[in-house]
Amino acid sequence: MEIQIRRAIKEDCNRMMELIQELAVYEKEPDAVTVTFDHFVESGFGENPVWFGYVAEYEGKVEGFALCYIRYSTWKGQRLYLEDLLVTEKMRGKGIGKLLFDTLIEECKAKKYSGLVWQVLDWNEPAINFYKKYPDVVIDKGWLNCMINF
Repeated sequence: MEIQIRRAIKEDCNRMMELIQELAVYEKEPDAVTVTFDHFVESGFGENPVWFGYVAEYEGKVEGFALCYIRYSTWKGQRLYLEDLLVTEKMRGKGIGKLLFDTLIEECKAKKYSGLVWQVLDWNEPAINFYKKYPDVVIDKGWLNCMINF
């Protein structure tokens, strides 16, 4: 199986939005995606992009993606924040997630970021087990997510 990992381009946005919706369904929040397609595209490929990503292609079709942005920690400096990592259900278990995650690790090292950070739902055992395969992964306890929605 030939998987190609590459930087996401504007033309990937339709497929990425489909996968974002698939992720929302998986995370039991099917109605939570409210970002418009135009806003998504502008935020990644407009005049002032705030996110970038990588896609995993198999036989010409995007079957997974990792979307991230630069986060600044007053304690640690610049860190890469992984917003979403998704591999389609039918392609899970084939090493695509590892290829994407390893690509992010290499990006962090190349750009000298102080780390890679992300969140995982406490009930998402497959994802937790995936991350635990990496020897340096720390899964924090004690932090609560806070937000204000407008």
